[in-house]
Amino acid sequence: MSLRRDQRQIHRNNLFWYAPNLYIHETQQMAAKIPFNRKYDFEYGKLERLTPLIRRLTARNPSGFTFHGTGTYVIGNGKVAVVDPGPLLEEHIAALKNALKDEIVTHILITHTHADHSPAAEPLKHHWQAKTYGYGPHGAGKLEQGVQIDEGGDMNFVPDIKTNHGDVINGDGWTVECVYTPGHTSNHICFALAEERALFTGDHVMGWSTSVIGPPDGDMTQYMNSLDLLLQRDDEVYWPTHGTCIHDVKTFVQAFIDHRLDREQQILDCLGNGYCLIEDMVPIMYKETDRALYGAAARSVLAAMMRLIDTNRVACEGPPELKTRYTVA
Repeated sequence: MSLRRDQRQIHRNNLFWYAPNLYIHETQQMAAKIPFNRKYDFEYGKLERLTPLIRRLTARNPSGFTFHGTGTYVIGNGKVAVVDPGPLLEEHIAALKNALKDEIVTHILITHTHADHSPAAEPLKHHWQAKTYGYGPHGAGKLEQGVQIDEGGDMNFVPDIKTNHGDVINGDGWTVECVYTPGHTSNHICFALAEERALFTGDHVMGWSTSVIGPPDGDMTQYMNSLDLLLQRDDEVYWPTHGTCIHDVKTFVQAFIDHRLDREQQILDCLGNGYCLIEDMVPIMYKETDRALYGAAARSVLAAMMRLIDTNRVACEGPPELKTRYTVA
């Protein structure tokens, strides 16, 4: 799979620490186990009907992180909610204004505060005179625990209405339940449309790729718990912000869990063979990956390592960091 030159660079505003090449390599490597679906029928700038209550307009911001771009969803008809208005991309903002010029936007729902999801909320909420809804500002879930995070997201976003797990938002002909799913970010929240048993999953579960978990705001223990939460629900279809819908949702979520557990077992195998540093594990775990991407791979191993510590299977000397020495607990 070829990539444009600008996609070969680490994201300039530190949106993610991951390199797109590694990100795509991971999805290809695990494609045999996870039933990815990379078909995506769309047209930039067009609000397309998906179901009786769901429409989508795709932003022209394709990359190794965003697939074909941010999919902004519209819930309802006439009086509507907008989910993840997207990046500060004038073309996309203008297209949303034009597509909804004859309707009333009553709610703007934000799954999380990465720069491809929430920044367009600021100009659009003033244009539509609508309130924004979200779990909190960037890093809210970690800041509540006293954990400091890197400024890698939309640091300007503060929701007008703070949403918590289980909150219900009522609209004109539609009802949305808030489902708190930290892991990808600490403020990640999904939105369940009751009338269609549909879950807008943001970046928590995507059909085209696994999700990036980048400490300190990203948390693998929280992510796995959030996946378990989805297994307990009765949603019939997922609508991620990137890529197409997912129908066999429980099979898909279980495959994501199994993928992460495989990574954990690789780490335990390395520790059992005497490798105690992440930098020594990476060439073994990512032997088919370009060495130039080992730094990004090490961050992925660190995220998994921190969950192994949380679950008392690994111990370490000092705080869990890239240079820390690890042992089987």
